[in-house]
Amino acid sequence: MATEKIRINREIRSRELRVIGAEGENLGVITLDEALKAAEVAGLDLIEISPNARPPVAKVMDYGKFQYELKKRESAARSKAKVSETKEVQIKVGTGENDMRLKAKKAAEWLEEGHRVRIELFLKGRYKGMDEAFLKNRLEKFMLLIPYAYKIAEPITRAPKGFAGILERDTKATTAKSAPKETNPEQHENK
Repeated sequence: MATEKIRINREIRSRELRVIGAEGENLGVITLDEALKAAEVAGLDLIEISPNARPPVAKVMDYGKFQYELKKRESAARSKAKVSETKEVQIKVGTGENDMRLKAKKAAEWLEEGHRVRIELFLKGRYKGMDEAFLKNRLEKFMLLIPYAYKIAEPITRAPKGFAGILERDTKATTAKSAPKETNPEQHENK
């Protein structure tokens, strides 16, 4: 991630700057020399914070503090950027009801974390020759057990080992569930 070098004090090239003072006050558009004098009087640095603006924006503040805040913001952005994986849940034709519920619960946890979940109905031996409609129905029944809002990213299709489909979190449904329901204040007053 290549970031542009931040210019401070005499490194600033623009003749006029929109300057923000040390206390956050707007000093307006002033010349570079006036801005440098204001920074010197405050005992701080003049930092060009928005070089592409017209005129460029500079702020009077401590350069060390500015770097610290910049690193803190970048760190927060990196921690919020989550890497999504595709997790896999595998069931078989003979998988019991309780095992299917446990696997559905695990799939819901992964969906909640933001991962995609690949569900696969693993077929071996004589099960490969069974009716496709029955096998797809078995996989769809498993999907109904998942206690979390999801959408189908890839529909159920034939896979090398059986049938598979990919689910992902349905953000619209989860935000609708978490939004508080509006109540009518008149209903509470009449009671």
